[in-house]
Amino acid sequence: MKWSTKAWEHIQPIYDTIIAMPFIEELMEGTLALERFQFYIAQDSHYLEHFGKSLSLIAARMPDVNDSLAFIRFAEGAIVVENALHESYFRDFAVTHKGVMEPTCHHYVHYLKSCAALEQVEVAVAAVLPCFWIYQEVGQFIYKNQRPANNPYQKWIDTYAGDEFNAIVQRAIAICDDLAANCTPAQQDAMTRAFVASSHLEFQFWDSAYRLNKW
Repeated sequence: MKWSTKAWEHIQPIYDTIIAMPFIEELMEGTLALERFQFYIAQDSHYLEHFGKSLSLIAARMPDVNDSLAFIRFAEGAIVVENALHESYFRDFAVTHKGVMEPTCHHYVHYLKSCAALEQVEVAVAAVLPCFWIYQEVGQFIYKNQRPANNPYQKWIDTYAGDEFNAIVQRAIAICDDLAANCTPAQQDAMTRAFVASSHLEFQFWDSAYRLNKW
């Protein structure tokens, strides 16, 4: 069994909780309060900036040049999406500035950067994987189960349920599996712990937006 299959089994309960949480249900229904989505995309802008830096750090540490190039492209993608938030989402949803990084986002990005800089590269790759994989799964879940034809958050839904993002996710999963195949059981366990920790933080990120959790 591949490492990714076993790792997802560990976080299946977290994922099940995510797709049942009010933020996701209301986003899917198109009824999510504007204030909550504004909070979310402002924090996501902060997150993507630092996520891109984490991916760049990992790229520099990759032993395989093709994997390194993949993570460079992942980092570029994070920057492109972050810029799109400013140019499109911020305008569409009347966000004038992103404000400060609030507690959950602060915790998440510093965890990722710490892993990217200080942990074994295999652990670092596992730590950033939930941002790819869970977002894809959630995006596809919302896309398949959405009801209104005029959902104000349709553009966001389309981004994370699309084929282009799916290809990125599959590449990230494959890199994790290739790295894990050459790891000891103890190293694989460390990868899984990092994957689970980031999955918890994915839940916390959406939950903090719903609760408008600030310093």
